[in-house]
Order: sequence, then C-alpha cells, then structure tokens
Amino acid sequence: MTDNRVSPPPIGGLQEIDGRHVFVHRTGSGGPAVVFLPGASMVGLDYFLVQHQVSPFATAVVYDRGGTGYSDPLPLPRTAAAVADELHELLRAGNIAGPYVLVAHSLGGAYAHRFSQLYPQDVAGLVWVDAFHRDWDDFMPSEAGLAAGQQMAPDPAQLRQMRPALREMYAELLADYPEHLRRTLIDAHVREDWLLAGAAERGNLVELAAELRTGPDLPDVPLIALTVAGVDPAQRALTTARTRQGVSEQAIAEGKSKMVAALVSSVSDGELRVVADVGHSQLCFRRADVVAQAIRDVIDRA
Repeated sequence: MTDNRVSPPPIGGLQEIDGRHVFVHRTGSGGPAVVFLPGASMVGLDYFLVQHQVSPFATAVVYDRGGTGYSDPLPLPRTAAAVADELHELLRAGNIAGPYVLVAHSLGGAYAHRFSQLYPQDVAGLVWVDAFHRDWDDFMPSEAGLAAGQQMAPDPAQLRQMRPALREMYAELLADYPEHLRRTLIDAHVREDWLLAGAAERGNLVELAAELRTGPDLPDVPLIALTVAGVDPAQRALTTARTRQGVSEQAIAEGKSKMVAALVSSVSDGELRVVADVGHSQLCFRRADVVAQAIRDVIDRA
C-alpha cells in the first residue's frame, strides 16, 4: 500500500496528534466554528466549495480522519469513540474553541453523534447531510439493513476494476474546483490506499450503530437535516443490487423519510430540507449553496 504522505496536501497542513499526523485546513474567523465530518471514501477537501462559502461568516474546518486521506495510516475500521476523541484533540491542538457546529455527511454522522455524546458541551448545532443514523435498521427492510450494506461492499479486486468509472465520477463532481485542487484530488481518490480506506471504514456499520445506542440521543441543539431525492452514480450499483434481491426502493425511501423525520423531531429546533436534484454523493459538490445556507441558519439559531 502506498504511503498517504507521498503526495503532500495541496493546501492546509498536518497537525500532530498522539505522535501521528492529521490533515486539517482552516479558513475564516468567528464562532461558533464549523467542523466538517466527511463520509466514507471522502476527505476534508471534498467539502472545499462549502467551506469557501462558509468562511466569510464563520471559522470553517475540514480534516481527514486518521487512516484516511492525507492523514497518517491507521488500522480501519475504528470505533466512533476513537474518531470522536481524535477530533476533539485536533481542535484543542489547533486552538479552535468550542462549541462547534458539526456538519456530518454520510458515515460522518456516526462520528458526529458520538462526539455529541462524549462532548455535549462542545456542540452548538448540527447539520445532518444525508448522514448515518444509528436507528437505520429500525426503519429499513432487513434486506437493506446495515449488515447487508457491509456485505455488498466491493473487494479490492472490484475496486481496481472500478477505477476508470470512479475517475470519471470525481472529474465530474470536482468540475467547479480550482484546477490545482481538482487534478490532485481526482488522482488521489483513485489511489489504491484511498480506495481501500474508504471500503474499510464501512466495515463496522453494525458495530457503530450498537456503539451509539450505548449513549444518549443527540443534544437538544438546533439541527437541520438535508436529505436527497436523487440517485447518483456512486449509489447506482447498490440500488441495482438491492433491486435484484427484491428490495423495494419505495420501501427504502419511505423508511428513510420516517427515519429523518424522527431525527429532526428528537430536538426542539429541528428542520428537514429535501434536495430534489442531486444524489447522496453529489450534494456537497453540486449544491454547496444549500449546505452553506443550512450552516448559516443553524449558526443564527445557535
């Protein structure tokens, strides 16, 4: 496996945490600081467009979890507590004062929830960007549960075969990025170590949900949940596999709708916003404006 530090990050830097290096890029000023928690197979700089729109009105922080992106390698998958503790130490080491607005995308929702359980006093608000929910299995058909999702994950050989399609997908997603960032991120996203890290992080979804159930619900802070109505290329293969197994996509959509409604109703100031024209992986790239507006609104309410 290629060492993650062969190619240095194009912007940002590395912060030492417990004897290893974690990538972080900070822009803007003012509080509460906004912290982005990436989805699996994604990295902090994938949220550059949203960060760029947030930095005029708040401190905006993107980073890579240990074992992913430009951060030092670590065995994966990790517990949600380990990831939450790492983020807490990173923010302290960077003198980025809390409380924070956590912006969680996809798998990042598991880590944002655990951070909120362990450090509730450090959470001012939440933006849930089509993010992981610990009660997924309570709302979904068993064939579409977390365990089934783990089993459908591609193996290393399949990932290598997918490289051309993934390169094309990231070239499209990153079309509006500055060219020096765009080329670097496209090349990095199809590296074997990045591909394997993304797959490995999805390897303990059932355990993550169980871990989150040992702790409390989300804190009662302003929360806006963004959910998508479209299906993007990264989801298409999974959708096809589920259809072949007789799983109704309508049942999944209905379950997801009920799940997110329960999420926003769990706090006194929760709101659901449906984004109709994009899919799960596309949201932060194609509708950075929608994500940035949700962040601004949560800050205003916080």
